[in-house]
Amino acid sequence: MEITAEKKKKITKWLVGIAAVCIVIFLGLQNIKEVVRVVSYCLGLVFPLILGFAFALILNVPMSFFESILWKKTKKNKLKNLRRPVAFIISLILIIGILVGVIWLVIPELVNAVRVIAQGVLDYVNRLSVMSEEEILQLPFGSMLLSVDWDNMLDTLQNWLKNQSGDIVNTAVGTISSLVGGIVDFFISFVFAIYILFSKDTLKRQAVRLIRVWIPAGFGKWSIHAAAVLGNNFKNFVSGQSLEAVILGVLCMLGMLIFGFPYAPMVGALVGVTALIPVVGGFIGAGVGAFMILTVDPVKAIIFVVYIVILQQIEGNLIYPRVMGSRVNLPGMWILAAVTVGGGIAGPVGMLLSVPLAGAAYVLVREATAE
Repeated sequence: MEITAEKKKKITKWLVGIAAVCIVIFLGLQNIKEVVRVVSYCLGLVFPLILGFAFALILNVPMSFFESILWKKTKKNKLKNLRRPVAFIISLILIIGILVGVIWLVIPELVNAVRVIAQGVLDYVNRLSVMSEEEILQLPFGSMLLSVDWDNMLDTLQNWLKNQSGDIVNTAVGTISSLVGGIVDFFISFVFAIYILFSKDTLKRQAVRLIRVWIPAGFGKWSIHAAAVLGNNFKNFVSGQSLEAVILGVLCMLGMLIFGFPYAPMVGALVGVTALIPVVGGFIGAGVGAFMILTVDPVKAIIFVVYIVILQQIEGNLIYPRVMGSRVNLPGMWILAAVTVGGGIAGPVGMLLSVPLAGAAYVLVREATAE
């Protein structure tokens, strides 16, 4: 078979490209520490922008809904121009209101639970201090308590605190610096999210124009399709997960009221909010709820754990598939994998974003293999 000059040129380009990639990979592996340092530095620089983009994606779901219903039939330009700012303000108030409401319900009760446990420990210590050795030996683990050299343990603790005083100060300064840096990053992210949300139509047109000009037609068309799949997947995920979280929180609260568990409204709200994190979120809220109930009645805490496990099974096998349906387009095993990886990379934000990202990737791979 005769190879034309044009084919030779294409083959040469491919070979040069492959060789260049191999050289870059080899050099990167030889200097892996420097590569990791540079990548970490670059990620630190763009992290506020990534976080802002995540905020924009989350806020865009309720904002788009309110935009579609506010002054829907109006012909006045002033009202049309006000549609997006008003939708943004309503969405922001809605999300902040939910978070503040949950914090208002949870934090005081959590502080009270810690106070109850601390008071119980102090009362127990006071009881031990006035008991004889014979009485202590009759208690569970009494012999172990008597065998401990408490004076030596106290001296060891005092020496450790003296030796670690400098490290404690440095840690405190580092924590304050990280907190200030986190506040600044959050502010930058929020401002960036506002710019994205208010300019989303313009940004979309510019992105499509750049893709069509600078990227080959085939890959450019696929990129636009991939962005549409991702956007649709994320919108469906947020709406479906929010509805599922509300259902789980309400069912949890109603069940707790029926069985007479304490802190029913607070635990129900907490379970509902944490259920926004796929797969593991509900268990996080349930763990905090079990701790709260433990301070009141340990037996009820055990019964509550059993109840939550049963409720999670019902929710996972009956409610979740019906609510989510084909919204996420991702099997359960891949959802768990996506949540695990996303949480390891970016914490709760990574858990939220990982599922729609993995769902979009799954759809695109399935389309490619089907062809």
